[in-house]
Amino acid sequence: MNPSADPTPALCPQCGTHWADGILVCPQCGRLVYGTALSRIATEATAAEAAGDAARAIALWRMALSLLPPGAGQRRTIEATAGRLEQAQAGGAGDAEAIKKKSKSWGKWLGVAAPAAAFLATKGKFLILGLTKLPTLLSMLVFMSFYWERWGWGFALGFVLCIYIHEMGHVITLKHYGIPASAPLFIPGLGAVIFAKQHISSAAQDARVGLAGPAAGLLAALACLALYPLTGSKLFLALTVFGAYLNLFNLIPILFLDGARGFRGLNDTQRWMVAGVAIVSYFLFSSSLSLGIAAVMAARLLF
Repeated sequence: MNPSADPTPALCPQCGTHWADGILVCPQCGRLVYGTALSRIATEATAAEAAGDAARAIALWRMALSLLPPGAGQRRTIEATAGRLEQAQAGGAGDAEAIKKKSKSWGKWLGVAAPAAAFLATKGKFLILGLTKLPTLLSMLVFMSFYWERWGWGFALGFVLCIYIHEMGHVITLKHYGIPASAPLFIPGLGAVIFAKQHISSAAQDARVGLAGPAAGLLAALACLALYPLTGSKLFLALTVFGAYLNLFNLIPILFLDGARGFRGLNDTQRWMVAGVAIVSYFLFSSSLSLGIAAVMAARLLF
């Protein structure tokens, strides 16, 4: 259901005040602009929950939140309902057997590439959507110019696209949970950022959103690696190496990096296992970043 498809009257049907584009509540009488759509969303969400489709119910309630002004009294009730559904979906509603099984399935946290890959394969139009935003395009051009003069336009274009795919991994996963997000904004010399337009209350969801960026970035690096033998161009080999290191760096569990968000979604046993994998990777590939991940992970566990 798309509430934006409902015709919105130019005048408030209650007080006759002209409604400007983008407002959510009448400035004169306080009537909700999307009141009719909100009622329909509530009906659909309730029906979805009754049918056992928690994911759809959560997405509908999140959609309702995007149509409510910040001070609306209904927000608290809807947020509580969505939170309850998310908790039940993640934890099996107190089922001890499900909780025990979940604690052993640490690999699922590292398998976030699957939903991102499926979405990229079936929803390619969404990937292009961010390129229609003027701030994204302008910041991409500035970002490209920073690398263009150093390594040429080919590397600059390929690198910016790899980072764009990384950031869209976050956006895609947020969309999966019904949470709106901004288009990527590029910062020369640093990378890019996106902003969730709603608070992510679940640590599990926040971890998946954080790790979806490196997962999508890995797919971009692998695509460059596949293009190298087909074209014989060392440009794609350079993009593979740069992309791999960029995403590996993002997995260090400190500060604002994606790895810190993923770290919060793991228990101590899973964290030690990830540290062990990083140590093995260091000896196999001589990657100092792998050793850095293991060191930070161990430090956070011990201290």
